[in-house]
Formats: sequence, structure tokens, C-alpha cells
Amino acid sequence: MWLNKHKVYIACILLSLVFVSGFAQNEISNPYSKYGIGLLTNISPGPMDAMGKVGYAMQDPYQINFKNPASYVAFDSLSFIADVAFGIYSSTLKTSELSQKYTFGRPEYITIGLPVTKHWRTSAGVLPFSNLGYSIADSYTSSQLGTVNYAYEGKGGLIQLYWGNAFKIWKGLSIGLNASYLFGKLANSRSAEFSTTENYFHSMINSNTDVDGIYLSAGLQYFTNIRNNHTLGIGLVYENSAYIWARQSDLVYNYSGLGANKTLNDTVKYMSNRTNMQLPQTIGGGLSYQYKKQWWFTADVTWQNWTKYRLDGNKDNSLQDAISTSFGVQVIPNIDASSYLKKIRIRAGVRYSTGYLVVNDKTIDSYGVSFGLDFPLKLFNSNSTLGVMAEYGQMGTIKNELLKENYFRFSFHFTLQERWYQRAKLE
Repeated sequence: MWLNKHKVYIACILLSLVFVSGFAQNEISNPYSKYGIGLLTNISPGPMDAMGKVGYAMQDPYQINFKNPASYVAFDSLSFIADVAFGIYSSTLKTSELSQKYTFGRPEYITIGLPVTKHWRTSAGVLPFSNLGYSIADSYTSSQLGTVNYAYEGKGGLIQLYWGNAFKIWKGLSIGLNASYLFGKLANSRSAEFSTTENYFHSMINSNTDVDGIYLSAGLQYFTNIRNNHTLGIGLVYENSAYIWARQSDLVYNYSGLGANKTLNDTVKYMSNRTNMQLPQTIGGGLSYQYKKQWWFTADVTWQNWTKYRLDGNKDNSLQDAISTSFGVQVIPNIDASSYLKKIRIRAGVRYSTGYLVVNDKTIDSYGVSFGLDFPLKLFNSNSTLGVMAEYGQMGTIKNELLKENYFRFSFHFTLQERWYQRAKLE
């Protein structure tokens, strides 16, 4: 038993390293990610992801719901739980005249959960927080300069390492806190290249922001039986308006030649300073209704005040306050049945966000529709599952010379429940 536990620990550490490396290899290509800290991932646990990204008022003994840290109190007192997820994205970007497709796969999260004492549970994990990735080309022609080709590129994002703890306060009432370490790099570059190279040098501006700091999220949940087999739940989450350390550096230089034949001529300016980034506060609430273990309905509302976002004390006028809503349902035909098919969990959900970006005086809103299945894995035990989820979503608009993204996302998550803390009895 001791050896098996340590094998699990080692496997989780190795997986964490792989996942952090995978998060760093960002493959998105969306010009909207150039604003703020990039596009927020809004990652949810696999089961909740298929239900429209709900989770504030949900808890389960064999699921790690990091959306509300108060949910950890539901962990089985004799179990270790691990959950990993991987996603495949297929996206189409459209303007009124052009379209572009891209597809990539990447890890989504890795989390673990376990009991500490009778009234204390803990969880830890690695999650992506935001993604930055775009490549934009433009050109301008004048009688004096000839053709000037402009290029704008960005890559990077932020990663979240969290450690959460939950405590049972009273029957049905629990509180929790996630302490997260945010880190990563946001790299943006701009270049101008002249078709007439005899009289002009090309120019490049590289702007990098390295980020690291602590981010807190507190949660509360309360569940009560309103009648036999009828359970009503409420959940609240508050994330503080955090001040995160940031180091900004700007490098401006001239060069000649193109492609692999570039030659640096002169560094015009280099500047680096230590500052801070202010992230917005988040307030979320949810309600859930459960009948036996068969039906589960839940709805969430989230508000974020992105108008308070600051970098080096400067406001980003492309950001606004946003409200997101989501609704999800889960059905288990008969969890106690002998038939395997009747134990499969069926999930579906919808979500909508007013959007926190304003570009060309137009709000960039988004919506998504999702469907998923969770299959019990008899190879391990009835509480270990393999989940699959498909989501269709849309972001933005082609109005006002803007961009619209239509995407499909396929996600796979594996939840392992291992029986621990039991002593063997000798007959």
C-alpha cells in the first residue's frame, strides 16, 4: 500500500511537469487575445464543463470541483482522487471577406483531492489562466516610402497553480479557500519592413510582461434536504482584486535584410521596470436542485469588473465589466442498476457571456452549447470514470470590421478514485 501511494504521488508530480510544459506551448491564434492578459480560459472541471461550465453550487465525493473550493468537503473520507483533462480545438476565424482555420490539442488541467481530517479536505492542481496568441499582417503604400509591411505577433499566457482547503462548519454548510500562484509571460511584437531597403532600415518593437503573484478565491456552499430525495444547494464565490507583480521590458531596434538574412544594426531603446498588475474581482453565485442521484439541475451567474484592471497604473480602455450566465443538467438513468449503460452519466449545458472586450465600439460577447458523457471504469472501480465532452461556441462578430470565431472543442477527462487510509484486517 505504501509503495502504491508513492507511485501515485510520483505520477502526479510528473504529470504536473508535463502539463506546465504543455500550457507553455500555446497554439491559439485569435487577435482578440492581444488585449488585457489574453483570452481567459475559464477552465472548469470535466463534469461541470459539459454542463455549461457551472459549478458554484455543486459537490460530489468523487469529483474535484475547483470552481468553488468549499465543495472539497464532499471528498470521501477514505479516498484519494486525481483528475486530468486534455482538449482538442478546431476553430474558424472569419471577417466579412476572409476566413482562417486552425486546430490544436493541449492539456487542460491536472488536479488531486484528498481528506485531511474529519472536517477538513484539501486539493491542489495546475490550470491555464489565460492564453495569448495571434499573428496579424498589414501593408501600406505611399509615393515616398513605397510599400511598408506591418506585422503584429503575440504569444504566451498565464498559468495557475492552486492549493485549496475546505472546512465543514455545520451540517450542510462549508467554506473553502483556493490560494493560487499565477505566473507566465505575455510577449507582443510589432515590426515595419520597407520594400525599398536602400534608404531605410526595418524596425521592431518587442514588449514583454513577466507576471507572478498570489491570487485568492473564497467559496461557500450550503445544501439542505427540502423533502425526501430532494436536495437544494446554494454556492457563492469571491475572488479578490489582486495586485500581481509584473516586470515590463521594451526593446526597440533597427535591422536590415529579411527572413533568415536579418542583420541587427542598432538598438534604439531598451527599458525594463518592475511594476504591478491589478486583476479584477469576481463575484459568482449558483443554485442547484438534485433529485435522488438521478437528476441534477444547476445555474450560475458570474460578474467581473474588468474596468478595474491596471498595468503599471494604466487603465485598458478596451476592457469592460462582464456578466456570464450558465445552465446545466446531469442525468444518471439508474446508478444502482446492474446494467452498465444505465450508469453512464449524461450531461448538457448552455452558457452566455456579455464579454469583457470592447473593440471598435462593439462588445465581444460569446456563447457555447455543450454535451458530455461519463463512463464508469470497471477496470479500477465504479467511482473512476472516463469523460468525453463536445462543445460548440461562438465569439465576436463580423460587424464594424471585426472578427468572428466559431469553434468546436472536444475534451477528455480521466478521474481516478483510489481507496486509501484503510488498514488490512487479519482473520
